[in-house]
Formats: sequence, C-alpha cells, structure tokens
Amino acid sequence: MTDFEIRPAVAGDVPAIVGMLADDPLGAQRESPDDLAPYLAALERLSSDPHQHLMVAVREGRVVGTLQLSVIPGLSRRGSTRSIIEGVRVHSDERGSGLGTQLIEWAIDASRRQGCQLVQLTSDRTRTDAHRFYERLGFEASHLGFKLRL
Repeated sequence: MTDFEIRPAVAGDVPAIVGMLADDPLGAQRESPDDLAPYLAALERLSSDPHQHLMVAVREGRVVGTLQLSVIPGLSRRGSTRSIIEGVRVHSDERGSGLGTQLIEWAIDASRRQGCQLVQLTSDRTRTDAHRFYERLGFEASHLGFKLRL
C-alpha cells in the first residue's frame, strides 16, 4: 500500500524536480536550480510527446520523487518497443522508504501496458549504491554505455 500518488509532472513541480536532480555531487555540477526556464521549456516538449512520461511521486502535496520514462519503437529485436528510464530521483528525506522501488515498479508496469518488450536504464558508473538497487530489482548490467557531449 502506498501513501503517495504517481502522476505526470506539471510546471509547478519543476522547482522540486530540479532540486532533487541537483541534490548530489554529480547533479550539483550540471543542474541550475536558479534558472528554471530551460527546465520549463523541456517540460513543455516532454508533455507534447505521447512517448515521453515525466512523472512525480507526491506525498501530502509534496513532490518526493521523479523519473522520466521514454517509449521507443524500433526495428531491432524483431521490431520490439523498448522503454528507457531516466532521471530517477528520490528526495533525501524519503530515501530508504521503498519509494524508489515503487517508482521503478510503476515504470516497468507502464512499459508493459505500452507494449514494451525491454526496459533499460543507465546509471553513472560512480553510483554504486544505485547499481545494487537496480540489480536487486532484476536489472542486469549487460552493456557498456558511451556518451558524446555536443
């Protein structure tokens, strides 16, 4: 049983989401909570795309978690559709409460409902606690990821 709601993010949630994204050593280097304009523009783009789901977990009117679920049709794996989970964050006051597990389980269930055959995610290699968390939920560290900054 949960005492929080998982729902699509709205503009009023952006400050709390950005605050969670910035609340760790990696996020503190790449996020800018003092300038919400690019985040609001991104929310507008996400909200207009039916394959993008920026979700928040809300407890007693307060945003306490977030994630983005992207659904991607493809040709590989016999034309399968996959989903990608990104930007998973749980408010520091809520860590260890099981909220992260419930957010990921929501994303997996939503992926199934949308016909996905595979759910994937990436995690920065320095986030060893997150790696253990995802493995405990059944994810396998099966690939090596690469990024190119533009």
